[in-house]
This record gives sequence, structure tokens and C-alpha cells, in this order.
Amino acid sequence: MTTPIVRISDLQFAWPGQPPLLQMTQFELDAGERLFLRGPSGSGKSTLLGLIAGVLESQTGAINVLGHDLQALSGSGRDRVRADHLGVIFQMFNLVPYLSVVQNVILPCRFSRRRQTEVANAGGADTEARRLLGQLGLTDPDLLSRTVTELSVGQQQRAAAARALIGNPSLIIADEPTSALDADTRDRFISLLSEEVKKTGAALLFVSHDGSLAKLFDRALDLTEINQAVQIESAA
Repeated sequence: MTTPIVRISDLQFAWPGQPPLLQMTQFELDAGERLFLRGPSGSGKSTLLGLIAGVLESQTGAINVLGHDLQALSGSGRDRVRADHLGVIFQMFNLVPYLSVVQNVILPCRFSRRRQTEVANAGGADTEARRLLGQLGLTDPDLLSRTVTELSVGQQQRAAAARALIGNPSLIIADEPTSALDADTRDRFISLLSEEVKKTGAALLFVSHDGSLAKLFDRALDLTEINQAVQIESAA
């Protein structure tokens, strides 16, 4: 039986002075699973990712990530779990504009000894960065030495994915990374990302408002329905 690498129970989160945004009785993500989480804008998708990544703290409930009880950890402890074990692909990519493509991909290794060991075993950070970029379709050596501001949106997206994947994290979190792409580029990117995740054995939590993407994943959940189920149960 697979042990979930993310387990959430009896979660409630509200921004100060606001009604609860997230109410979740149970949520689980298995190792190696590719899960699609959909929901409209404002439904709390990015907030949930922030909670799983340890950037936010819930008011009640338990969040366990890779055996770590995030609620029991200090801020620096949550930072360490995130740096060592999580790769994040942001909606706006969050690449460092004055660094080259390769330098951007290598950046997470500066904050994690675990990732440094992983890339050293793979032949070095530069070699591993170029391998990942190549797997994602960025193979031109001249392109890889440019600053990321010189790349197209699709190329920046793949650089952001390579950065999330470097150092073999156990969980990849993707927060609407395809929202600025056309349908063909979007589907190709998800296919490439899924292939690389399968190779490393990482789990993938992919968040989007576009329900048509659900067919590309192992499982799909609707965040709005999860929240509504809890609210209906509470009102009964």
C-alpha cells in the first residue's frame, strides 16, 4: 500500500478578517501520483499550495508533507523541507532576469545540501541543468547562456520547470503555469513535465482553473466541491 506523501486533515484557513477560504476534511497525494486540482479564480488553489509548501500556516488542522508535520515545525524548519524536497513552478515563473537560463535552473541547489549531493551524483549542477533543459526541449547552447529575459514565454516556462526538477525533489507543485500559453504549447509542456516526473518518481500537484486538462493526469479533484462538502456537512 502506498503511503501518501501529502496528508491534510481537518484543515481550515482564513485570511485576517475574512470568512474561511479553505475548509478541508481530508486530502491526500501519493508518491509518484500526478494529480490535477481544478477550481475557479478565488477558490483557494494558490493558498492550498502555499500551505503544502509551508509558506502559510493554517488556523486549524494537520498538514503532513513527506513525514514532516508542518504545523509543528518552525519557519526555518518548513523552509528546509521546501528547499530539500519540493520543486515549485510559479504561474509567472519567477525567474531571475539577470541570470542565464542555466544559472536560473541551478539556483535551488544553492539553498539545499541534499540537492547539491543529488546533482553531484549526476555529474555536476551544470551538467544536470543542461540535461533537464534538453529533456524539456531547450538544447541550443547559445540559448542556454542567454539571460531568461531573451526567451519566449514557452521557453521561460520550460526553464522554470527544469529549475523545479533539479536535485530530484519528491514533490513538484505547479501553480497555473500554462495560463499564458496556447493549447498546443500547453499540452506539449504538460506531456514533457509528466515524462520527466515519471523518470524521477516525483509526485506532481498541478493546479489550474482549466478543467479540460484533467484528462492528462492520473486523478482530478475539484477544490470547490471539497470545500462545499465540508460546508454542507458543517451546516447540517
